[in-house]
Amino acid sequence: MRSVLERMARLKHPPLYTLLPVQARAAYEAGAGVLEVPKAALERVEDLTIPTRDGAAISARLYAPDASALAVLVYFHGGGFTIGSVATHDVLCRELARLSGCAVVSVGYRLAPEHRFPTATNDAWDAVRWLLANGPTLRIDTKRIAFGGDSAGGTIAAVCAILARDAKLEPRLQLLFYPGCAGWPLSASHQRYHEGLLLEQAHIEYFFANYVDDADREDWRFAPLNADDLEGVAPAWFGLAECDPIFDDALAYADKLRAAGVAVDLEIYRGVTHEFIKMGRALPEARQAHADAAAALRKATMS
Repeated sequence: MRSVLERMARLKHPPLYTLLPVQARAAYEAGAGVLEVPKAALERVEDLTIPTRDGAAISARLYAPDASALAVLVYFHGGGFTIGSVATHDVLCRELARLSGCAVVSVGYRLAPEHRFPTATNDAWDAVRWLLANGPTLRIDTKRIAFGGDSAGGTIAAVCAILARDAKLEPRLQLLFYPGCAGWPLSASHQRYHEGLLLEQAHIEYFFANYVDDADREDWRFAPLNADDLEGVAPAWFGLAECDPIFDDALAYADKLRAAGVAVDLEIYRGVTHEFIKMGRALPEARQAHADAAAALRKATMS
């Protein structure tokens, strides 16, 4: 991990938080695949268009290792609600589909600052409802549905799990790679890892300022740690990076889920930073996290 960080520093790219959002998106897109594992070939890769409640349309991509009606993971990419796309997480979603034997639908929700809170979660939930209505056409088994995501996408997946509970749905799993769970940087890990480890506090404030007003930071749709009642939400698998400013927030959310009677599996990958799951070419911990997440998904959806 230290070697990766040193190589990144030598490139002397300007920090994303110093760029306009459109520039930050382009920079992230340009570097997204550099440290990824090889791109897996799958039997089905299909681009989709999904309508939203306000009349817009968002993109999505379906990945499936074979043509049968498979269980499905609805995946939401990371990027602080500001950067990232279906394309930047293409390799990761292919890998999750390949290793789990499940279909994966990657959702391209709209980004900030053009689309501020709660657009991302609204788009995500609209996508879930659309997939539930169109499962047979898409050859996916929506009775065996799970939600997943990394970073801000993990936040969105956690929110969808709560919305699903309230809608009397029973998703099999919420698969959360280092999800953002709190509205404010108050936990000890924010102080411990605030600088020099890829996701810096300046990035967090940049992303949050683009997406949410301070008055909405307490809303559980932005900070699921603030949800009043978590009883009955889907079982959770967490994959956390040890050297991550949002580590303690995610750990607190896992504890809150357990206290509500929710089954939680939690893996901590030592010595790595935020974004490590997209560095499988360089980090064995990334490849291990892919395998662990896929095994949890496969176990949760096998029957």
